Amino acid sequence: MRKIYTSVDLGSDYIKVVVLELHHNKLNLLAASSVKSSGIKKGLITNATAALSSLQTAIEEVEGILHTKIKRVLTSIPAHNAEYIYAQGTIKIEREDKKINSEDINEIFRKVIKDRVRFDYELITIHPIDFTVDDRTELKNPKGLTGDELSGRVIIVATPKKNIYSVVSLIEAANLEVVDVSINSIGDSYTLRNEKTATEVGAIVNLGAETTTVAIFNKGIITNASVIPLGSRKIDSDIAYIFKLSLHNANKLKEKFSTAHRRYASAENIREIENVDKEEIKINQYELSEVVMFRAEEILNLVKKELKALTNKKMQYIILTGGGSHLANITELATNVLEEKVLLGDVKVVGARNNRFSSAVGNIVYFINKLNLKGKQYSMFSSSD
Repeated sequence: MRKIYTSVDLGSDYIKVVVLELHHNKLNLLAASSVKSSGIKKGLITNATAALSSLQTAIEEVEGILHTKIKRVLTSIPAHNAEYIYAQGTIKIEREDKKINSEDINEIFRKVIKDRVRFDYELITIHPIDFTVDDRTELKNPKGLTGDELSGRVIIVATPKKNIYSVVSLIEAANLEVVDVSINSIGDSYTLRNEKTATEVGAIVNLGAETTTVAIFNKGIITNASVIPLGSRKIDSDIAYIFKLSLHNANKLKEKFSTAHRRYASAENIREIENVDKEEIKINQYELSEVVMFRAEEILNLVKKELKALTNKKMQYIILTGGGSHLANITELATNVLEEKVLLGDVKVVGARNNRFSSAVGNIVYFINKLNLKGKQYSMFSSSD
């Protein structure tokens, strides 16, 4: 069975669809699409008809590349009002051989979630921290070990029911089956995982179009997150207003000509562009970058405030991802504002090496990890597909 997975990320700016194949423990991109989204504001669905049209366009693009229909997908839910609940549980291994299997791990999960999720919330995922078998501690995967007792520590992630139902209903309206759901921050962490993120305390900041998500991780496990209702699209609006440009031209200037820190801009560097009055105007890079920097600093100061509110632990790393992280010199500005060394995320899947895809790619990695822990194999495409 070929192990092929499709992930959908419903963003405010773009809807991303990624199809990856796991082959010899390496993920290979089979197809990807990124389509301008409609009907989604601040990560939430506000117009289901418009959002459905955008989703169908993104799916059709990928189907055109693959020459087959997509029937099953993974998806993600924004972190709006999500809860992160620490829990632990212990079971006795009663079988004669005392060998721990996948069903024992599932039994731990069933035990820890009992009466933990509020009635108006829905369980999204159970993120294992570690396991203990008798006196052997901090095990990531206890399967195959023998012992009398198995304990597990987890983070339960739950979100308001309305958040998940709106996303799942939209995807099902496109005649797709939702196989699994996660949240974008977990996807980001699995895309950007390295030795540092797996062993230290830090933050991943996703700079989206209309929201900025700040998530705290301890040894690769999410412990808290919040959503700031401000993103990089506000920079486009500022540029459009000040220089009397269309939002399209403002976005083009931001992405291709500006820098997030005026220190790296030059007043001698000039671009000509048409304004809303159909006149050709000249804009120098320094003036443009001052506008960009002002708003980017505001967003990063809000990030700084959220970091302090979410944890009292010192950040040993801060990583920027999301579409807004590609703004030139954003890490230099973020390092100044946050007073910590800030790194730029790096999506390593060839063909999707844009931080816009970090959540979609990572949700596939996370799903595969869950399958391995539960001792299961799965593919979203049959052999006939």
